[in-house]
Amino acid sequence: MEYAKYIDLLRKLVGIPRVTGEEGAAADCLAAFLAAEGVACTRVRNNVLALSRDFDPAKPTLALDAHLDTVAPAAGYSRDPYDAGDDPERIWGLGANDDGGSAVAMTAAFLHWYKGALPVNLMLVLTCEEERSGPNGAAYLYDEAGYFRSGAGFPYPDWVIVGEPTGMQAAVCERGLLVLDGEARGVSGHAAREEGVNALYIALDDIARLRAHRFARTSPRMGDVKLSVTQIQAGTAHNVVPDRCRFVVDIRPTEQYTNEEIVAELQACCQSTLTPRSLRNRSSATPEGSPLLRAAEALGIGTYASPTTSDWMRIRCDALKMGPGDSARSHRPDEYLLASELRQAIPQYIAFIEKLAYGYTME
Repeated sequence: MEYAKYIDLLRKLVGIPRVTGEEGAAADCLAAFLAAEGVACTRVRNNVLALSRDFDPAKPTLALDAHLDTVAPAAGYSRDPYDAGDDPERIWGLGANDDGGSAVAMTAAFLHWYKGALPVNLMLVLTCEEERSGPNGAAYLYDEAGYFRSGAGFPYPDWVIVGEPTGMQAAVCERGLLVLDGEARGVSGHAAREEGVNALYIALDDIARLRAHRFARTSPRMGDVKLSVTQIQAGTAHNVVPDRCRFVVDIRPTEQYTNEEIVAELQACCQSTLTPRSLRNRSSATPEGSPLLRAAEALGIGTYASPTTSDWMRIRCDALKMGPGDSARSHRPDEYLLASELRQAIPQYIAFIEKLAYGYTME
């Protein structure tokens, strides 16, 4: 395996600014790299897609999915966030860990099997807009009416490995994200005369109810649904009883509830109006008995429950999350990936693909 080639590719990728919505140059870079390797790829918006050479629509398809975009550089970088440096064992820079390592390692594994006669198809999916759950990335590709359902030549996959920094352990579930905007309404009045109906008090009562609320169903993998009130705003002056109070609720669902169920349950115990910003960021879990789980077990890969979201929440098929790096380095100054982590990830992906492909056919 030409590890140096892929380490150089990651360094090149780090040097390309690719904040969400501005991934075009990064997509060009990966498309050009694949073309130089003899792979015909397709650009769909700022997503890069490729199929194994001998794609057979009669075979099931495994997708390798990683994202190209990054967040904006965090404050506090001690070095240029777009300079990967020359340390042979450490690739510095924004997006090296999240999610360049996965994108490059998955590209390497895809190329390893590109001409191979596997009993399954492989599909490489390098997405845009993951960091902000934008409409042009995984949502556009995987949604029920999305690109993979359109008959445009790329199938909806049967399985997906979502590349994120997990230390090459397999995350078999991840919490969703549900953000509610709460608004309590009262009646304005003069504070000195105790007039009106104080919307702030209504909101505080509702916040107390939310803090005390417990959801009945507990996930065997993730535990309870988590809820936090994170922002509150009310009032225009010290002597005016506020007639509006707005607050924000951050909820991390499990697979035991749909987002719609959570909104309905919480609204029933609150006087304030609770409005979800989106219902699409659902929780995900690899089903029991999945070929992906069996492949992980056969290879001795550890499993865990992930607290972070990813492209997985857009995917409507059997999936798990696994990639090089450490999630604790993401979205922080002086992000990096170790070259040793890339050298571990590439052969592990290759072995996982083989184990899944042949394990599936032996069922």
